[in-house]
Amino acid sequence: MYSFIQFLLSEIISSFSGQWLSQYIMTIVMIPLLFLMVTAGYVFFVPVENRRPEFSSVKGFIHFVVDVAIYAIPMLIVFALVHMQTTAATLLGIPANQNYARYIMILEGNTVSLLQEIATPLLTYVSGFFYLLMFPFLMVFTFLLLVYLQRHKAIQEFVVAFILIYMLAFPFYIFFPVHVTGYTLSGVTPLLYNLSPLIAEGVRIVDPELNNCFPSLHAALSVMAMIMVLHNVKSRRYQVFAVITTAAILFTILYLGIHWLSDLIAGILLAIVCCMIAFRYSEHLFAIYRWIVAMIAWKFKGPKLPCVGCNRRINFDSVMQCDYCGTEYNIKVRVGSLLKRFRKRFSS
Repeated sequence: MYSFIQFLLSEIISSFSGQWLSQYIMTIVMIPLLFLMVTAGYVFFVPVENRRPEFSSVKGFIHFVVDVAIYAIPMLIVFALVHMQTTAATLLGIPANQNYARYIMILEGNTVSLLQEIATPLLTYVSGFFYLLMFPFLMVFTFLLLVYLQRHKAIQEFVVAFILIYMLAFPFYIFFPVHVTGYTLSGVTPLLYNLSPLIAEGVRIVDPELNNCFPSLHAALSVMAMIMVLHNVKSRRYQVFAVITTAAILFTILYLGIHWLSDLIAGILLAIVCCMIAFRYSEHLFAIYRWIVAMIAWKFKGPKLPCVGCNRRINFDSVMQCDYCGTEYNIKVRVGSLLKRFRKRFSS
């Protein structure tokens, strides 16, 4: 059965001509699958009493799309910038063949290879499914769920933690590249990349040299999403799902011959630190972007935007304040409050 699946994937790839299409075919296939998974997640994880009746109308759907775009734009910008690391490394004169895996090898040896002693074709395919589909589902659905439930403070925390994780990991990928275990350790097989050329080509879109290992973004982002769910989502069912899915992802990144144990530990610690910062300072860190959005909505007579204080949709004017709850959107107020907070902390 598994050889048939491999044959089927190979035939799909060979049926497409052109290097560009063959390289991006995995992304093209994953998008509709992810859409179906998100739809199923809505039915399964969103209780009937929490569903928004206005979402079924065209106006309600447009409001939802606007809210998603507002919060997704900064994450997409950071995602795009971080994936220009090859250009950044070239400008800094860093050789493309740099590999610091030898130092991690000295630290932990061949520990990761122990997991592949239990390798089976079924476990490999299930692990590949979690790595390639369940990870993006956990990230995308958690984000969309928070937007749908209008948990604006929680969304800000999610966005801030996401951006911090990428920005703190970025220097390591440039100055401390570490290659995957499957192509470094003699006792480890690159199980994920051996599943299909489709997968190998797709992964290289975001990691051309397969050296973005330390810290693990799969570990950091999945743990971050899990923490956000436990902290902000009341659905017990989705909380259990997030914990189990995250645990499975942490297993797969080691089992599939991708990450080192050090990558996983560093990723978990990175997630915890970024979540702590987001919980404490997201209101202030997000204030500049929120002010920019409010200014654009005011200057261009844009659509009503949700207030983070009371969830009501408001039209912004020069006052930059919610008429219902008094939430301030003026950047001067936020920056002044943040500076006062820092002065108080360092003077005590």
